[in-house]
Amino acid sequence: MRARNFFWEDLAWAGFIVILAIGFGLVKQWGLVNTAMKGDLAGQLEKMREQRREKQFQGVKTVNLAQAYEQFREGRTLFIDARKPEEYAELHIAGAVNLTLEKLEEKNNPALTGIAKDRQIVVYCGTANCDIALKVAEKLQFLGFKRVTAFLGGFKAWDEAAYPVDTSK
Repeated sequence: MRARNFFWEDLAWAGFIVILAIGFGLVKQWGLVNTAMKGDLAGQLEKMREQRREKQFQGVKTVNLAQAYEQFREGRTLFIDARKPEEYAELHIAGAVNLTLEKLEEKNNPALTGIAKDRQIVVYCGTANCDIALKVAEKLQFLGFKRVTAFLGGFKAWDEAAYPVDTSK
């Protein structure tokens, strides 16, 4: 009786499983694969992300860079920076307060004390791809704040536009 060479047999099975997984992946995601081969993957992924955002955060109103800046210039809007405290301390929209999602989850949060429920609030995070501003805006709405919007461009867009920034707390 001949001894079996388990290594080669196992390797062959592993190769078969990998090829099978790749095949199933290609079939399941053929639309994205085809789009990638055409060079349109980034646009398609952005479109899919926007659709997911619209569905997940359908109750949250949004503003673009021009609208956020107009509200800033009017001076009646509270800007909330939802980024990490270290990022906020480095640079933020002038006059903004730092309120992370984690802080917002705390019970009896002193950061919300004194903010009128009908005050205009714009929440932002780091970049256009960041969903934290939407999550914080959604949580603020849940807590009863009536005029909350999320600025989807993020701090990066604001800074690149050379709009007023600050390092003070």
